[in-house]
Amino acid sequence: MLSSPNALLWRGLLAVVIGIVSVTWPGITVGAFVILFAVYAFMSAATDGGRAFAADRVGPVFGWLLLALLSLAAGVVALAWPGITALALTIWIAAWALATGAMEIGLAFQRGEKPGERALFLLTGLVSIALAFVLFVRPDIGAVSLASVFGLFSIVYGASAVFASFEERRRSTDTSRSEPVGV
Repeated sequence: MLSSPNALLWRGLLAVVIGIVSVTWPGITVGAFVILFAVYAFMSAATDGGRAFAADRVGPVFGWLLLALLSLAAGVVALAWPGITALALTIWIAAWALATGAMEIGLAFQRGEKPGERALFLLTGLVSIALAFVLFVRPDIGAVSLASVFGLFSIVYGASAVFASFEERRRSTDTSRSEPVGV
């Protein structure tokens, strides 16, 4: 069902709509990400609290309860101060981009890499570090920019999924026509 052309078509159309909303209203998209983070934090608090009471020793109970309280606090902070949460998420993405870029540049200098692979690692590493730099310098603009980039990605992904669904539908009708009829 999930790989059927119809499911692919609907998934693609939904991605295009989400992409258009993200590009048109990036502030709303950032707010939605903050709310999704809060929901995730609350769900994490609930599961960690459940694990605490499922443990049979005191050490794990205390640890799981502490994690549950931290997750609960993160969810409350995200809803109470969405601007600070968006800023923190943007800085987190910047740190991730910096670490990823440094690792990719390091991979470029490994032995046995072909020149094309080496150049690709260097290029992607430098782009990741440049992204990190921009996000660290201006995280306020970075959050809105990330929402816009997410929107553009969703539009491209959705359009490709729509085209893939049409191609899949065409292939399935072509193969059903070309099969010989059994007697």
